[in-house]
Amino acid sequence: MVYYNANKLFTLLKTAKADGSYLKMIGKLEKQELLILDDFGLKALDNINRHALMEIIEDRHGKRSTIIASQLPVEAWHKMIGEQTIADAILDRLVHTAHRIDIKGESMRKKIKK
Repeated sequence: MVYYNANKLFTLLKTAKADGSYLKMIGKLEKQELLILDDFGLKALDNINRHALMEIIEDRHGKRSTIIASQLPVEAWHKMIGEQTIADAILDRLVHTAHRIDIKGESMRKKIKK
């Protein structure tokens, strides 16, 4: 199992592209039994991140489990991902085979603080 804040993962992947370790990192992500991406969608994806996400989801689809936590409603993910064809491909692999849990109510951080 491996956990990443989505924005930090995309930053790591960009760095990996620059230093030549990208394929190794993508391979590591593919092999994890469970990949957790937290805070997905806080920032729109650029072209590099969009393609990296597509590779990750494609490599894991039907083989390994992925949890994506987001405050952004799934209905808004297409626009956040960006380019229509890639967004369609990513969401097709994610949404149609997903177990979706919508949590409503006050933030746990607020409750704990009280």
